[in-house]
Amino acid sequence: MPSPSESAALPRRVALHAAALALTPRWVWGQDATAQDLAGSECIAPSKPGGGFDLTCTLASQAIAKVRPAFAPLRTRYLPGGIGAVAFDRAATGRLDSHHALVAFSSGSLLNIAQGRFGPHPVDSVRWVATLGTDYGVVAVHPQSPFQTLSQLMQALRDSNQRMVFGAGGTLGSQDWMKAALLVRHAGKDPRHMRFVSFEGGGEAIKALVGGHINVFTGDAAEAMKAQVHGAKFRLLAVLSPARLPGALSQVPTATEQATPLVWPTVRGVYMAMGTPPALVSAWTTAFAQAHADPGYAALCQMHGLTPHRLTGAALEAYVQARVEEYRQLARELGLRLWKTGSA
Repeated sequence: MPSPSESAALPRRVALHAAALALTPRWVWGQDATAQDLAGSECIAPSKPGGGFDLTCTLASQAIAKVRPAFAPLRTRYLPGGIGAVAFDRAATGRLDSHHALVAFSSGSLLNIAQGRFGPHPVDSVRWVATLGTDYGVVAVHPQSPFQTLSQLMQALRDSNQRMVFGAGGTLGSQDWMKAALLVRHAGKDPRHMRFVSFEGGGEAIKALVGGHINVFTGDAAEAMKAQVHGAKFRLLAVLSPARLPGALSQVPTATEQATPLVWPTVRGVYMAMGTPPALVSAWTTAFAQAHADPGYAALCQMHGLTPHRLTGAALEAYVQARVEEYRQLARELGLRLWKTGSA
């Protein structure tokens, strides 16, 4: 049951706030960690603002706030570089500058690890804490684009993919590149010859789409929905999900409905640096497990365009290992280079 400090209103004065945290039992936070131990924690979004990593940190903060009301909200810090490569390298080598930092990751991060694009570090070089939700890919174009449907876009690709400029958050071999590559392959063309512009996060790519600098955006539903809420104007041609998504995107057809059987789920979650004290990892694992069980968690995920994905502990570690191997095989199929890692 909740501790008195969790059910009480948060006092405004710092002294009383600290006292309330001190009253929180250690078992609530996991092993020997207390709320005070977690003070000053932050969530690192390894990209520029506005993309899926930013959204992951927002969801993490809100989910924890619901079950830990006495805990100060997680602060989001941006650490762009290689769509997560810089953050992962620092976390794996003890150079993250904080043992109190959660780092956002996605299926795209696992794909990059599988190819060795995050450095020579094996997948177990960090502490995997929790998954939060599942996002799905989208295909979008400028509102004045001649393409009204995905079928029309695919026909244009069949005619000549050289005139089409794709763009998204990520480089060659990233998950957004993969979505574009699989579309091109479905059109009977060689993905190695497609034109793709890389951006440091989905937010930057959407700005380029709106500005007319790219023709097609292959990102994720949640970041697209967030951009539309903030006024970005573009046309969604398809969602890469097994069925239509609920909520704001319910009218957007799937790619499968339009004769292109492509599904791309993107799981979002958080990890911590390998050097993080075990008590802190346990504390966060416990907190996210409780957030997963909260009755309002599914509604919170849907508000951000996600469906719940609830994994922690050993189950999460097994999931990560399996997905990395699947992505490694997909990369081989597409002729991508694989750099050697500690587990390759």
